Amino acid sequence: MKAHRLFFLFTLFSLLPALSMAEVAPPHEQANFLAGLPVHGSSLDRLTDMPGVQTHSKAFGTAWETLEKNQLSKIRDWAPQHLGATSTATDPLFYMFSGPDFLYAHTYFPRASTYVFCGIEPVGTLPDVAALPPEALQSALGNLRESLDSVLSFSFFITSKMKTDLSQTQLTGTLPVLYVFLAREGCHIDSVELVNLSEDGAFVAEKTAHSGVKIIFTHPGSAPQTLYYFCSDLSSWAIKRHPGFIKFCDSLGRGCALLKAASYLMHLNEFDAVRDFLLSHSRLLLQDDSGIPLEHFVPELWDLHHLGHYAGPIERFTQHYQPALAAAYQAQPSTDYLPFSYGYRWKARESSLMLAIETNAIPKALPLTEEQAANVLRATPR
Repeated sequence: MKAHRLFFLFTLFSLLPALSMAEVAPPHEQANFLAGLPVHGSSLDRLTDMPGVQTHSKAFGTAWETLEKNQLSKIRDWAPQHLGATSTATDPLFYMFSGPDFLYAHTYFPRASTYVFCGIEPVGTLPDVAALPPEALQSALGNLRESLDSVLSFSFFITSKMKTDLSQTQLTGTLPVLYVFLAREGCHIDSVELVNLSEDGAFVAEKTAHSGVKIIFTHPGSAPQTLYYFCSDLSSWAIKRHPGFIKFCDSLGRGCALLKAASYLMHLNEFDAVRDFLLSHSRLLLQDDSGIPLEHFVPELWDLHHLGHYAGPIERFTQHYQPALAAAYQAQPSTDYLPFSYGYRWKARESSLMLAIETNAIPKALPLTEEQAANVLRATPR
């Protein structure tokens, strides 16, 4: 009898790892659940009758209906008209100081083969909503909605608020937010892998200064696409000390760049390395005034388009007002207001966008200033 009992226990414990793995729903089901979307046929379906889950689904449904009407649908109409073929190009997209803002990156550039995001928010752990007790799950979903409130209402993240909201529960870091945006954009998550970069920009198994996540996903009508998010300090001294992330970006070649609500960091000399990287690796750059200052775009290299209305920085960043940018807006023919909001100026009629497209035309007979010559050298592909 004792031998039979021992055999039973041995068999049970040998099956536990397999049973545990089988209970973890795949990433696309986790994403749909977190986004408040149906999960019919999934092991997570049993959780949808919980009051907190139903509240979460209704709240997100209402929020996305408003967001789609006021923002996303208007951007989808606007982008092809102003970005041309680039709006559907498959070039890599570099989005520095992004946080987990897949939503706007995908809306502007839906066909990018590779999205590279970077922020100071940690990646977190792979979500497993079924492992959370009911009370913890309800709290986690509430905090997830709170963390997304600013981007849904104003188009940008309040970083400190997001870090606080997502550090209070087991849904930590940027992964839950990325899951929500991918699901709400109609993407299917094929695989998710936590990754690390060496100082040479290569993938390594051990933990490094550049921790991140690699997500492969598909969107109807598109080939598989890859999203990378890395938690990395982009100040120049940090890049010099730990160049792995920038070297990884360099290995992807040249592409497009997006900047939004970037805290005017690239107005400072302390962030000149990432600023110069974007200027030398972007065929097209779309940004608000919090990105790269106008003075760093050499006229001989860039075709600049000023869209919307430049109202200057919000009160917190008034020291970064750009007289040259204001003059550029005043000098051009009247420009229509943007039909959507972008960046810190969250009211549509106050938002501005600068579209910079490389020209590759450097008139040899035109003398350049010392600063322009230095910028030309930095911006010339090697």
